[in-house]
Amino acid sequence: MSAEIPASREVPKKANRFKVWRQTRPFWAGLFTMLGGVPIAYLPYGDMRLGNMTLAMATTAGAGALIIGVLLITLGLTMWFQPVVRVFAGIATIVLALVSIPVSNFGGLVIGFLFSLIGGAMSASWAPAPPVEETEDAQHDGHPEASHETGAEPGTEAVPAAVLPEQREAEHMATETTTDANGGRNSAG
Repeated sequence: MSAEIPASREVPKKANRFKVWRQTRPFWAGLFTMLGGVPIAYLPYGDMRLGNMTLAMATTAGAGALIIGVLLITLGLTMWFQPVVRVFAGIATIVLALVSIPVSNFGGLVIGFLFSLIGGAMSASWAPAPPVEETEDAQHDGHPEASHETGAEPGTEAVPAAVLPEQREAEHMATETTTDANGGRNSAG
């Protein structure tokens, strides 16, 4: 796609649907948050076997770690499917990541803490792209306009008179309540 041809507003193809969905929400923030919730929830209940020896990392606050991990996974899904509450979800993720340090084996051995902290920061700072405005002059037949290489002078393209709207002069008089009165200042009251 060149810079001269604007993006179309038609329904995306199957291959691009996920890309369009991903770009309209804090996708990576939600993914990092969910990846951070897994070790925080799992490590207090998991054990590792080395031959006949079992290494358990259970803590007395195992239920708290499970709740924090499940809440982080839920907040990650919320970032994906309700991007309107992304700032709340990001701040709640950061708070839960900080709480997971004393509750869940140093925040899931610091791995879950870091993933959750990065995901929360990304969610709180994410902003949607400004909407693309389609104007009539943006619609074209798919061919680029004449350029300097073809010998045409810029701005010499013929435009039919029916395309341009007719300019009208102001028909109203300035009164005390219009913004034209009093130097552009409005006196409401």
